Amino acid sequence: MRIGVDLGGTKIEFIAISGDGRILARNRVPTPVGDYRATIEAIRTGVLAIERKIGGSGSVGVGIPGSVSPASGRIRNANSTWLIDANLASDLESALERPVRLANDANCFAFSEATDGTGKDFYVIFGVILGTGVGGGIVINKQPVTGRNAITGEWGHNPLPWPEQSEQDDRQCYCGLTGCIETHLSGPALSQAYQAASGAQIPAIEVAQRAKNGDAPAQEILAGYERKLARALAQIINILDPDVIILGGGLSNMEQLYDTVPKLWQEWVFSDTVETRLLPPRHGDSSGVRGAAWLWPDT
Repeated sequence: MRIGVDLGGTKIEFIAISGDGRILARNRVPTPVGDYRATIEAIRTGVLAIERKIGGSGSVGVGIPGSVSPASGRIRNANSTWLIDANLASDLESALERPVRLANDANCFAFSEATDGTGKDFYVIFGVILGTGVGGGIVINKQPVTGRNAITGEWGHNPLPWPEQSEQDDRQCYCGLTGCIETHLSGPALSQAYQAASGAQIPAIEVAQRAKNGDAPAQEILAGYERKLARALAQIINILDPDVIILGGGLSNMEQLYDTVPKLWQEWVFSDTVETRLLPPRHGDSSGVRGAAWLWPDT
């Protein structure tokens, strides 16, 4: 049995899967935002609860909103900033009394979709996370690519390409730079844009629903979001030229993106035609936790 843990900015998801990929049990709990020790305890408690439910123990893989530094072994680049510089792997291994494997959550998502999801029939896959943060993962021929510096796919911390006049601002990113793609395309960024336009504070996914219902500020904000996403993904196509781009994270549930964005990105792709497909995940917003479980071979 494999156990996967998806450590998100607002929730921690747990899943147990069998060797053939069947879901045996799953659960979600709120993330103890800002409290590192409580986060360790929440993961320990969640894993043990899953094992009690199944009646057995398993390997544990954890998807994290950041990456492990090859130099120090500590967490870096995490938008859940209370994890930064922590020796998370060691602390989890002590809490769970077993080896634990960690990987970036976007890499887990892309690996899951490449293994038995939307990307299983494609060779080069770019998996996108559009949620509390913006991340990406690359899988080539069913193998995750991590890179020399273990930052492959981190498109969210590059500047928004081809910025329009209204977008040339000094948006501060938690990484210390300004104008990162994440500051434009994350869930909080979408919510903040709508609040600035309408005065109402709503979850990002609700902006799309309001746009469908004819809300003018929502329609304007969403149209701008789609253009930004098209430009950002066009840059990925120009560099990687993937067979498919698969959207994950909470904002991947905005169905209109799959129709609108490919119609827009042609303007910025350095090709006369664009065959790259933009598709939703087969396993929905639980794909990342499945990928975390797949970090271990058959057990």
